[in-house]
Amino acid sequence: MSRTVVVLATLDTKGEEAGYLRDRIEALGGTATIVDLGIIGEAAIEADVDRAAVADAGGVTLAELRHKPSRETANPVMVSGAIAILHDLIEIGEAHAVIGIGGTQGTSTCSQIMQALPYGFPKLMVSTAASGDTAPFVGIKDITMMFSVSDLMGLNSFTARILANAAAAAYGMTLVQDPASEAAAQRGAASGARVGTGDGVDAAPKPLIGMTNLGVLTAGATRAVELFREAGYEVVVFHAVGSGGRAMEQLMKEGEIGAVFDYALGEIADEVFGGLRAGGTERLTVAGKLGLPQVICPGGAEHLGLFVEPEVVPAEYRDHEHVFHSPVVFVPRLKADEIVRVAEEICRRLQYTKGRAVFLLPLRGVGRYSVAGGPLHDPESDAAFFSALEDGLPEAIDLIEVDADAEDPAFVGEAVRRLIDLIER
Repeated sequence: MSRTVVVLATLDTKGEEAGYLRDRIEALGGTATIVDLGIIGEAAIEADVDRAAVADAGGVTLAELRHKPSRETANPVMVSGAIAILHDLIEIGEAHAVIGIGGTQGTSTCSQIMQALPYGFPKLMVSTAASGDTAPFVGIKDITMMFSVSDLMGLNSFTARILANAAAAAYGMTLVQDPASEAAAQRGAASGARVGTGDGVDAAPKPLIGMTNLGVLTAGATRAVELFREAGYEVVVFHAVGSGGRAMEQLMKEGEIGAVFDYALGEIADEVFGGLRAGGTERLTVAGKLGLPQVICPGGAEHLGLFVEPEVVPAEYRDHEHVFHSPVVFVPRLKADEIVRVAEEICRRLQYTKGRAVFLLPLRGVGRYSVAGGPLHDPESDAAFFSALEDGLPEAIDLIEVDADAEDPAFVGEAVRRLIDLIER
């Protein structure tokens, strides 16, 4: 069966390049569907989905957009329209990958469209801006960025080679069999694919578990994954550095993740104090809003992560215990009054949680840095943190104190057992 790659481009300025991508995809045995995102200039080639159809799908006619044209007015309409069209094509099995081409404006437009597409659906952006900070374009979605090296202003032997590689990459991704179905089947074979079964009663397949982690918790995270696997559960681990926590929660919204071991809450500490791991305003609220079973540990929330000049201690943190996680990542320990603010923010965000949740407190340290003998050991700060959490957590959340540190096998085992109990209850 032929596989289809959707090509996103403004055909007034990138028509030649889009046509070449189509030719290369077809030469590989695939099909290309070209979607025109342009507004004003004449299209250099014929589109499979023309700009008028895109505008209509976005809720505004092309004539209206052209009446007083501006990027600020046109872009949201064309993005919305292209998203709707792509969702429809994916739904009916007529789109198996998407490739976009453009400079900064085209990259912004195409990447907005790609960010609205499902995880796992192949997304490739060929961009003049892909050698810099691509975070605004990628967001928390699985978008592959490819640097075009030269500007995209007509074909030449060099640009053609870059685009040929891009076409092959996008088409090649359409040929991958869905590993999610295989993984689900393997989980089912290992565990009978049922949880909470009773005599003659069907039950749901075991949910995919999302888990956050930081470098100061890796030994514990590794052990947790082993224990979940032994119990027949598959775990997806997210590096809790801002994008990781947000991605995990987006997958909860999309129904991919059905239970959570939120092992690392450094994203909340950095949100409060402006660190590099800041997880955004929604972090730690989604599982509660969705009613998903969750076990929570404040791992890594006793310190911040800050980008600095190599080995330079910022003036405002010279009176803090600190360590360098790397030469450019400075890690100061939060003092008692500061960490109380983090606890209060954690409790505020957990107000959405109405049950099916356990908060585990590792009384001997929330990460490798803060255990006895560690560079950020501070019992006074720990005591203030734990007290504020105990006072502020919603009554619907079970608070369990464990006389161990966060990486201790006893603590990890308790966390795994508690989450499995919540799932199978």
